[in-house]
Amino acid sequence: MFNKNVKYFTTGEFAKICKVNKQTLIYYDQIGLLSPIMKDSKDYRYYSIAQYEFFSVIELLKAVGMSLKDIQKYMAEKSPENFLDLMYQQKEIVAKKRLELEMIESIIDVKIDLTKEALHLDFDSITIEHLPEATLYLSKNIENSTEEQFTKAVSDFIDELDRSQLDTGYPIGGITRREQVLAGNYDNYSYLYIEQPHPREGHPYFEAIEGDFIVGYHVGDATTLGETYERLFKVMQEKGFELGQYVYEEYIYDAVIKNREEDYVTKIMIEIEKGC
Repeated sequence: MFNKNVKYFTTGEFAKICKVNKQTLIYYDQIGLLSPIMKDSKDYRYYSIAQYEFFSVIELLKAVGMSLKDIQKYMAEKSPENFLDLMYQQKEIVAKKRLELEMIESIIDVKIDLTKEALHLDFDSITIEHLPEATLYLSKNIENSTEEQFTKAVSDFIDELDRSQLDTGYPIGGITRREQVLAGNYDNYSYLYIEQPHPREGHPYFEAIEGDFIVGYHVGDATTLGETYERLFKVMQEKGFELGQYVYEEYIYDAVIKNREEDYVTKIMIEIEKGC
């Protein structure tokens, strides 16, 4: 029976208040999650304004990832104590999500800065630059690995970055030892790496030493990589330098930015030492 002192809303009216379509309310009724406060003799559904708070909590819980099934479970055992426990649990989830979003925002900022910087690079240039010390997170040693082993190493490294939240937005690069470079095995990397501007405790890091580097860019796929290295070696010899301990490679443009592999751009940083 209607209470004349209470304002009731039809399904359409209540849906408008809740900013959802009528089918959502009908579905919630069907699964017993949120039923109309009453139905009249013609089977019309009516809701009260007091149920809006109930609906708001359902949407709040959904927003933090709680399933309708779990919400139903709580609703079947609701009490002030259970509600407090639920809110504390959801607060922890929200705090975790906030940290994840902050990390994602940081990654986006890095990618914006790197891409803006790349737009002003001359990919035909070869320069000698003094690079500061950098902290890198390394994969396990992958030198002399087969193609299958290399593929697995890349997959494992990416999984590790994701699991340990070590993805900083910087490109994943490869480190090649001097001996492999001199032998012409330019893509026989010893390690994969990613730069860590703010290293955290509890993780093993590699310190790329401060020093002089010859920096150049390879445009295209790996089949012509040797030609770019030859150009870099020529400049290195003309300037009176010798090859240092490591060479670092990382993509400037890859499949995220370019469709064709022949348009990919790889930055090559060769550690150099003054010749005798």
